[in-house]
Amino acid sequence: MTLFDTHSHIDQEEFDGDRDGLIERARAADLEGIVAVGCTADGSDKCVALAERYDLVHAAVGIQPNYCGEAADGDWDRIVELAARPGIVAIGETGLDRHWDYTPFDLQQDYFDRHMRLARERNMPFIVHMRDCDDDIMAMLREAHRDGPLSGIMHSFTGDAAMAAECVELGLHVSFAGMVTFKKSDELRRTAAGIPDDRLLIETDSPYLSPHPLRAKRPNEPSYIVHTAECLAEVRGITPEQLAEQTTVNARRVYGVGT
Repeated sequence: MTLFDTHSHIDQEEFDGDRDGLIERARAADLEGIVAVGCTADGSDKCVALAERYDLVHAAVGIQPNYCGEAADGDWDRIVELAARPGIVAIGETGLDRHWDYTPFDLQQDYFDRHMRLARERNMPFIVHMRDCDDDIMAMLREAHRDGPLSGIMHSFTGDAAMAAECVELGLHVSFAGMVTFKKSDELRRTAAGIPDDRLLIETDSPYLSPHPLRAKRPNEPSYIVHTAECLAEVRGITPEQLAEQTTVNARRVYGVGT
Protein backbone atom coordinates (compact mmCIF):
# COMPACT_ATOMS: atom_id res chain seq x y z
CA MET A 1 0.00 0.00 0.00
CA THR A 2 1.14 3.57 -0.60
CA LEU A 3 0.86 6.33 2.00
CA PHE A 4 1.16 10.11 1.88
CA ASP A 5 2.18 12.21 4.90
CA THR A 6 0.36 15.46 4.21
CA HIS A 7 1.99 17.46 7.03
CA SER A 8 5.44 17.19 8.59
CA HIS A 9 8.20 19.42 9.92
CA ILE A 10 11.20 17.42 8.79
CA ASP A 11 13.07 20.69 8.34
CA GLN A 12 13.45 20.98 12.12
CA GLU A 13 16.67 20.39 14.00
CA GLU A 14 15.48 17.10 15.51
CA PHE A 15 16.22 15.50 12.14
CA ASP A 16 19.48 17.23 11.26
CA GLY A 17 21.58 14.21 12.24
CA ASP A 18 19.64 11.56 10.33
CA ARG A 19 17.50 13.12 7.60
CA ASP A 20 18.72 10.70 4.93
CA GLY A 21 17.79 7.82 7.23
CA LEU A 22 14.35 9.33 7.82
CA ILE A 23 13.74 9.44 4.08
CA GLU A 24 14.89 5.86 3.60
CA ARG A 25 12.64 4.64 6.44
CA ALA A 26 9.75 6.50 4.83
CA ARG A 27 10.40 4.75 1.52
CA ALA A 28 10.58 1.40 3.29
CA ALA A 29 7.17 2.15 4.86
CA ASP A 30 5.74 2.70 1.34
CA LEU A 31 5.35 6.46 1.56
CA GLU A 32 5.13 8.10 -1.83
CA GLY A 33 4.94 11.69 -0.55
CA ILE A 34 5.81 13.89 2.41
CA VAL A 35 4.85 17.55 2.64
CA ALA A 36 7.44 19.58 4.56
CA VAL A 37 5.56 22.52 6.03
CA GLY A 38 7.22 25.82 6.90
CA CYS A 39 6.52 27.65 10.16
CA THR A 40 8.81 30.64 9.56
CA ALA A 41 10.45 32.29 6.56
CA ASP A 42 13.73 30.52 7.35
CA GLY A 43 11.93 27.22 7.90
CA SER A 44 10.08 27.65 4.63
CA ASP A 45 13.39 28.19 2.85
CA LYS A 46 14.64 24.93 4.33
CA CYS A 47 11.47 23.07 3.29
CA VAL A 48 11.96 24.25 -0.28
CA ALA A 49 15.58 23.05 -0.17
CA LEU A 50 14.46 19.64 1.11
CA ALA A 51 11.91 19.34 -1.70
CA GLU A 52 14.69 20.08 -4.17
CA ARG A 53 16.96 17.47 -2.56
CA TYR A 54 14.51 14.58 -2.11
CA ASP A 55 12.00 13.53 -4.76
CA LEU A 56 9.74 12.17 -2.00
CA VAL A 57 9.34 15.63 -0.42
CA HIS A 58 7.09 18.55 -1.38
CA ALA A 59 7.14 21.98 0.25
CA ALA A 60 4.56 24.29 1.81
CA VAL A 61 5.61 27.81 2.74
CA GLY A 62 4.20 30.09 5.42
CA ILE A 63 4.46 31.63 8.87
CA GLN A 64 2.69 29.68 11.61
CA PRO A 65 0.54 31.85 13.93
CA ASN A 66 2.77 31.41 16.96
CA TYR A 67 5.70 32.81 14.98
CA CYS A 68 3.97 35.80 13.36
CA GLY A 69 5.02 38.06 16.23
CA GLU A 70 8.66 37.21 15.59
CA ALA A 71 8.52 37.80 11.84
CA ALA A 72 11.11 40.31 10.70
CA ASP A 73 10.59 43.02 8.13
CA GLY A 74 10.63 41.33 4.75
CA ASP A 75 9.71 37.85 6.00
CA TRP A 76 6.24 37.97 4.46
CA ASP A 77 7.74 39.15 1.17
CA ARG A 78 10.02 36.09 1.29
CA ILE A 79 6.96 33.83 1.64
CA VAL A 80 5.31 35.51 -1.34
CA GLU A 81 8.48 35.04 -3.38
CA LEU A 82 8.82 31.38 -2.36
CA ALA A 83 5.18 30.74 -3.27
CA ALA A 84 6.01 31.64 -6.86
CA ARG A 85 8.74 28.99 -7.07
CA PRO A 86 8.08 25.82 -9.10
CA GLY A 87 7.09 22.81 -7.05
CA ILE A 88 5.54 24.58 -4.06
CA VAL A 89 2.31 22.73 -3.26
CA ALA A 90 0.62 24.77 -0.50
CA ILE A 91 0.60 27.94 1.58
CA GLY A 92 1.05 27.52 5.32
CA GLU A 93 0.92 26.56 7.86
CA THR A 94 -1.31 29.40 8.90
CA GLY A 95 -4.34 29.71 11.17
CA LEU A 96 -5.00 30.81 14.75
CA ASP A 97 -3.92 29.78 18.24
CA ARG A 98 -5.35 30.91 21.58
CA HIS A 99 -3.49 28.25 23.59
CA TRP A 100 -0.09 29.93 23.44
CA ASP A 101 0.26 33.65 24.07
CA TYR A 102 3.10 34.25 21.64
CA THR A 103 1.44 36.50 19.06
CA PRO A 104 -1.27 39.17 19.50
CA PHE A 105 -4.51 37.69 18.22
CA ASP A 106 -5.25 40.51 15.78
CA LEU A 107 -1.84 39.94 14.21
CA GLN A 108 -2.59 36.23 13.87
CA GLN A 109 -5.84 37.11 12.12
CA ASP A 110 -4.01 39.47 9.77
CA TYR A 111 -1.52 36.78 8.78
CA PHE A 112 -4.22 34.13 8.42
CA ASP A 113 -6.04 36.40 5.99
CA ARG A 114 -2.81 37.07 4.07
CA HIS A 115 -2.12 33.36 3.69
CA MET A 116 -5.63 32.58 2.46
CA ARG A 117 -5.51 35.41 -0.05
CA LEU A 118 -2.08 34.34 -1.29
CA ALA A 119 -3.30 30.77 -1.67
CA ARG A 120 -6.24 31.93 -3.78
CA GLU A 121 -3.95 34.11 -5.91
CA ARG A 122 -1.54 31.22 -6.48
CA ASN A 123 -4.35 28.65 -6.96
CA MET A 124 -2.98 26.53 -4.10
CA PRO A 125 -4.47 25.02 -0.97
CA PHE A 126 -3.73 26.57 2.42
CA ILE A 127 -2.94 24.62 5.58
CA VAL A 128 -4.81 25.55 8.77
CA HIS A 129 -3.43 25.29 12.30
CA MET A 130 -6.04 25.64 15.04
CA ARG A 131 -5.80 25.42 18.80
CA ASP A 132 -8.44 26.53 21.31
CA CYS A 133 -10.04 28.85 18.77
CA ASP A 134 -12.60 26.87 16.76
CA ASP A 135 -15.16 29.69 16.60
CA ASP A 136 -12.54 32.22 15.49
CA ILE A 137 -11.23 29.89 12.79
CA MET A 138 -14.70 29.19 11.44
CA ALA A 139 -15.60 32.88 11.35
CA MET A 140 -12.59 33.65 9.15
CA LEU A 141 -13.15 30.61 6.94
CA ARG A 142 -16.78 31.62 6.37
CA GLU A 143 -15.67 35.14 5.46
CA ALA A 144 -13.06 33.80 3.02
CA HIS A 145 -15.70 31.53 1.48
CA ARG A 146 -17.60 34.64 0.35
CA ASP A 147 -15.05 34.85 -2.47
CA GLY A 148 -15.73 31.27 -3.54
CA PRO A 149 -15.14 27.66 -2.43
CA LEU A 150 -12.04 27.15 -0.34
CA SER A 151 -9.14 24.83 -1.08
CA GLY A 152 -7.28 23.81 2.01
CA ILE A 153 -6.50 21.33 4.74
CA MET A 154 -7.62 21.41 8.35
CA HIS A 155 -4.35 20.12 9.76
CA SER A 156 -4.23 17.76 12.76
CA PHE A 157 -7.97 18.23 13.20
CA THR A 158 -9.27 18.23 16.79
CA GLY A 159 -12.71 19.78 16.35
CA ASP A 160 -16.08 18.08 16.63
CA ALA A 161 -18.22 16.43 13.96
CA ALA A 162 -20.30 19.56 13.31
CA MET A 163 -17.18 21.64 12.70
CA ALA A 164 -15.74 18.97 10.41
CA ALA A 165 -18.96 18.85 8.40
CA GLU A 166 -18.96 22.62 7.92
CA CYS A 167 -15.31 22.57 6.87
CA VAL A 168 -16.16 19.98 4.22
CA GLU A 169 -19.10 22.10 3.07
CA LEU A 170 -16.75 25.07 2.66
CA GLY A 171 -14.54 22.97 0.38
CA LEU A 172 -11.84 21.85 2.80
CA HIS A 173 -10.12 18.54 3.50
CA VAL A 174 -9.78 17.22 7.05
CA SER A 175 -6.50 15.67 8.17
CA PHE A 176 -5.82 13.51 11.22
CA ALA A 177 -2.51 13.03 13.00
CA GLY A 178 -1.33 10.70 15.75
CA MET A 179 -3.73 12.19 18.28
CA VAL A 180 -6.58 10.19 16.72
CA THR A 181 -4.84 6.99 17.88
CA PHE A 182 -4.62 8.01 21.55
CA LYS A 183 -6.65 5.98 24.02
CA LYS A 184 -8.70 8.97 25.21
CA SER A 185 -9.57 10.16 21.67
CA ASP A 186 -12.85 8.28 21.26
CA GLU A 187 -14.79 11.38 20.20
CA LEU A 188 -12.13 12.35 17.67
CA ARG A 189 -12.24 8.85 16.20
CA ARG A 190 -16.01 9.10 15.87
CA THR A 191 -15.55 12.40 14.03
CA ALA A 192 -12.94 10.83 11.75
CA ALA A 193 -15.30 7.97 10.95
CA GLY A 194 -17.79 10.44 9.46
CA ILE A 195 -15.50 12.38 7.10
CA PRO A 196 -16.46 11.81 3.44
CA ASP A 197 -14.07 9.46 1.68
CA ASP A 198 -12.86 12.13 -0.74
CA ARG A 199 -12.01 14.69 1.97
CA LEU A 200 -10.00 12.54 4.39
CA LEU A 201 -6.24 12.99 4.81
CA ILE A 202 -3.61 11.62 7.19
CA GLU A 203 -0.41 13.16 8.53
CA THR A 204 2.27 12.79 11.18
CA ASP A 205 2.91 16.43 12.16
CA SER A 206 6.38 15.08 12.91
CA PRO A 207 8.36 15.58 15.10
CA TYR A 208 5.22 15.93 17.25
CA LEU A 209 2.31 13.61 18.15
CA SER A 210 3.87 10.16 17.82
CA PRO A 211 0.96 7.74 17.35
CA HIS A 212 0.01 4.84 19.60
CA PRO A 213 1.78 2.44 20.13
CA LEU A 214 4.87 4.64 19.64
CA ARG A 215 3.87 7.60 21.84
CA ALA A 216 7.03 7.25 23.91
CA LYS A 217 9.25 7.48 20.82
CA ARG A 218 10.61 10.93 20.00
CA PRO A 219 10.80 12.39 17.51
CA ASN A 220 7.81 11.27 15.49
CA GLU A 221 8.66 10.70 11.82
CA PRO A 222 6.83 10.06 8.54
CA SER A 223 7.29 6.28 8.59
CA TYR A 224 5.10 6.12 11.72
CA ILE A 225 2.05 7.22 9.71
CA VAL A 226 1.15 3.57 9.14
CA HIS A 227 -0.23 3.43 12.70
CA THR A 228 -2.56 6.36 12.09
CA ALA A 229 -3.71 4.74 8.85
CA GLU A 230 -4.46 1.46 10.63
CA CYS A 231 -6.43 3.22 13.37
CA LEU A 232 -8.54 5.19 10.90
CA ALA A 233 -9.16 2.12 8.77
CA GLU A 234 -10.51 0.28 11.80
CA VAL A 235 -12.91 3.05 12.84
CA ARG A 236 -14.13 3.46 9.25
CA GLY A 237 -14.63 -0.29 8.76
CA ILE A 238 -12.24 -0.72 5.84
CA THR A 239 -8.84 -2.29 5.31
CA PRO A 240 -5.62 -0.32 5.85
CA GLU A 241 -4.89 -0.77 2.17
CA GLN A 242 -8.19 0.87 1.22
CA LEU A 243 -7.59 3.70 3.67
CA ALA A 244 -4.08 4.24 2.33
CA GLU A 245 -5.24 4.26 -1.28
CA GLN A 246 -8.07 6.73 -0.67
CA THR A 247 -6.04 9.18 1.42
CA THR A 248 -3.15 9.06 -1.05
CA VAL A 249 -5.49 9.83 -3.95
CA ASN A 250 -6.92 12.72 -1.93
CA ALA A 251 -3.46 14.05 -1.09
CA ARG A 252 -2.32 13.94 -4.70
CA ARG A 253 -5.44 15.80 -5.77
CA VAL A 254 -5.43 18.55 -3.16
CA TYR A 255 -1.71 19.19 -3.53
CA GLY A 256 -1.70 18.76 -7.29
CA VAL A 257 1.11 16.18 -7.35
CA GLY A 258 1.34 12.91 -9.24
CA THR A 259 -1.87 13.60 -11.15
